[in-house]
Amino acid sequence: MNIEEISLWLRNALLPFGGFGLMVLAICDSSFVSLPEVNDVLLMTFSINEPESMVKFALLTTLGSVIGCSLLYAVGRKGGSAFLRKSFNSDKLSKVQSWYQRHGILAVIVPSVLPPPTPFKLFVLSAGTFGISWPKFLTGVIVGRSIRYFSEGILAVMYGPLAIQFVQRNYGKVGLAFAAVIIVSALIFFAIARRRTPSVEA
Repeated sequence: MNIEEISLWLRNALLPFGGFGLMVLAICDSSFVSLPEVNDVLLMTFSINEPESMVKFALLTTLGSVIGCSLLYAVGRKGGSAFLRKSFNSDKLSKVQSWYQRHGILAVIVPSVLPPPTPFKLFVLSAGTFGISWPKFLTGVIVGRSIRYFSEGILAVMYGPLAIQFVQRNYGKVGLAFAAVIIVSALIFFAIARRRTPSVEA
């Protein structure tokens, strides 16, 4: 069964539950079950069918993803180190750890926007294992997932089925574009903050 068939089956199964069906799917996808692109396609499909409910769909999908990520984060806090060492090689874990040390909250936001094959679950587990604070982690996931899902919902309402085709064909490019915007925005924000700091202290 390919991704389109899975999306069609899930859409028919979850359609009676509306946004809450999307939330349950997002919880599964962001925790222990991987369903790449299915959540995105269904969110856009639901938004096309009910454009007036797009905000609700995007909000519930984001909430579900945050809940799912929180479950993985909790696993990472309680026993993630042993699991990560068994599942991933030490070089990859070292890179992820240095990524967190260097970029802080951006290390959560950027992977949460990027599409597969970005190992987002690795970043979520690592956040708990490496002791990233709960407020920072939660903020990063909320910001990243909100950007992703609300952008998809807006595209769906504006362009209809063409938006789904565009996102499916350019999934990687769209994710990278969002990540680039986030990074550039963060750099500008920190640059402005640094310039203002001396005047505040003075």
